[in-house]
Amino acid sequence: MKVEQISVFLENKPGTLEDATRVLKEANINIRTLSVAETVDFGILRLIVNDVEKANKVLKDNGFRVSKTPVVAVEVPDTPGGLHSIMEVVSKEGINVEYLYAFVEKSGQNAVIIFRFDNPEKAIDVLTKKNFTVIPGSKLYEF
Repeated sequence: MKVEQISVFLENKPGTLEDATRVLKEANINIRTLSVAETVDFGILRLIVNDVEKANKVLKDNGFRVSKTPVVAVEVPDTPGGLHSIMEVVSKEGINVEYLYAFVEKSGQNAVIIFRFDNPEKAIDVLTKKNFTVIPGSKLYEF
């Protein structure tokens, strides 16, 4: 039930993000959600896309440094406390969140939070047992 995320390392200068998004557009890759983190010298573009393998290939073919990372997508009601309900469960189990980002579904009723856990298998097991909706990659890529 893990999701494959593409991470693209970008030099922190004007035009590099545009280059990456152009490559994806030209390959007809649809970005489902993304996050950009930066440092002084480089940025990390994290993407969930509709075709992971194709995105990985076209980005590499165009000179980008790319890696794939397993992440976990959890659906929660888009209400105050949605994130906290997850954090409470994983914290009690000693699971660390390395980073996260989120988006709201088209319906506007639910949010999907993308987590990078230090122990994704344990997180999936614990969250599933607590009746959270963990979304498989196959479904998330189609949103």
